[in-house]
Amino acid sequence: MRGFLVMMAAMPLLATGGCVRTAWNVATLPVKAVGKGADVMTTSAKERDEKYVREQRKQAERDEKERREREKACRKHPDQCQTAPRSAGAGR
Repeated sequence: MRGFLVMMAAMPLLATGGCVRTAWNVATLPVKAVGKGADVMTTSAKERDEKYVREQRKQAERDEKERREREKACRKHPDQCQTAPRSAGAGR
């Protein structure tokens, strides 16, 4: 009987724990939503750097591909190829 009374006395305390947690989650939800929205809308310095490096790498790959295609076309049709003058420091 005594154990039953202790258990009944502890029941409201256990039941309110869930209510308090739910109330806390509901109260902090707008703050979390605004924080998430701000995070999505802004770009960190690291993300900007990674994007810049990625763009530079892609540009370098495109330039290299164009260079190879020009050289291949010059080998097939040397008479149609325009040779670019070399600058003074290009061979160093």
